[in-house]
Amino acid sequence: MLQDSRERFGVLTKTLHWIITVLIFWQLLKLGDRIDDGEHWVGETLVPWHVSIGSLLFLLILARILWAVSQRGQRPLHDPKIERLVKIGHGLLYLCMLLMPLTGMMVMIGEGYGIKAFGMQLVSKGEGVPWAAAVGNLHPPLAWLLTLLILGHIGMAFIHHFVMRDDTLKRML
Repeated sequence: MLQDSRERFGVLTKTLHWIITVLIFWQLLKLGDRIDDGEHWVGETLVPWHVSIGSLLFLLILARILWAVSQRGQRPLHDPKIERLVKIGHGLLYLCMLLMPLTGMMVMIGEGYGIKAFGMQLVSKGEGVPWAAAVGNLHPPLAWLLTLLILGHIGMAFIHHFVMRDDTLKRML
C-alpha cells in the first residue's frame, strides 16, 4: 500500500524515512572528519560526497514534507496526551532536516566555492557572499541540534516499543 492509513505508514512514507535516515547518518559522519584532520576512512571515503549527498537530501526532504502534508489526514493518530509534544518534535526534526542542506549551501556560496553535486556544477564558483557565509555559520550548530533530535526520536521509538508497548515502532518498520 503506497498511501498511509490509520493503522500503518505506507510504502512511500517508510521508504523516504529510511533512505533519509541512512543518508543523514552518512552526513553526520562528517562530524568525525574533524578527528585527525580527516586522515581516516571517514574523511577519505565518505566526506568527499558530503555536498552531493546534502543536495540529494534537500530534494528528498522536500519530497518527504510534501508527501507528509498530503497524507496528514490519513496517518496514524497520536495519543492525545502527548500529541502536542509529538508534533513539536517532528516539526523540529523536519525544520532541522530542511535547514541543514540550506545552510550547507550557504557555506559553499558564502565562501565562493559554488555548489557541485554528483559532478554537476549547480552554482558556479565566484566571489564570497558575506551574508551567505554568515547564514552558513549556523550549519555546525544545527548539525549538533539535529543529532540531539535524532537521538530523542530514536529514544522515543524505543520507549513506545519497550515501555508503552504500543505499535508505534512497528508502523515504521
